[in-house]
Amino acid sequence: MMQNNSGINRIILKVSGESLIGNENLTIDPYIIQTLANDIAYIKQKKIQMALVIGGGNFIRGASHKILEISRVTGDYMGMLATLMNAIVIQDIFLNTNIPTKIMAASAVTTSFVDEYQREKAIEYLNNGYTVIFAGGTGNPLVTTDTALFLRGIELQASLLLKGTNVDGVYSSDPKLNCDAQLYNTISYNSILDMKLNFADSAALSLGKDYKMKFRVFNIKKRGALLNIINGIDEGTLVK
Repeated sequence: MMQNNSGINRIILKVSGESLIGNENLTIDPYIIQTLANDIAYIKQKKIQMALVIGGGNFIRGASHKILEISRVTGDYMGMLATLMNAIVIQDIFLNTNIPTKIMAASAVTTSFVDEYQREKAIEYLNNGYTVIFAGGTGNPLVTTDTALFLRGIELQASLLLKGTNVDGVYSSDPKLNCDAQLYNTISYNSILDMKLNFADSAALSLGKDYKMKFRVFNIKKRGALLNIINGIDEGTLVK
């Protein structure tokens, strides 16, 4: 068992649905999940507890309700189901990598093979060595899985919250649209909210600010990025 000198004992990682899309336009790329599984297997050897909050943007994006001409609430319920599909695939690959894994979902989307989220049960699973996958967001429409990340982080007293995305961190503007966008190494919650940087919903960021959560945004598809963070190497953007 590797020694944990990081001071971090419990991490919750938000995996966006978009980050699961492969280069071949696969809705879910098993190679991406397998790479994540290998990293988590390494992290768990360092006696660090891991939980994941899963997005659903590879199936339906937050703005899809406008294209489909359905209500935002209906679109959000569809998104909750999408997170559950992602969670099932991730659990299967994790179990095949010998990572004991449990799925817990908000009550709105629980099934016979998924546990309903309960704080005490989630802590018990983590303490017993399971990686816990949280699906279904918060169970409520009109907020994103970013809010679920911060809610679970606060409830479970996580040492560190991570958001894995398709870009290298928090930028001054969308780097896909502006090649001169500035990447921040560190930034405060106040600055993000004041500048209205649109990489996470404001409800989530307000929770992070109020509860002084340590939060880092990074490119989950960059090889070694997650392990760099665990090993104390700067990666992405630290929000504090």
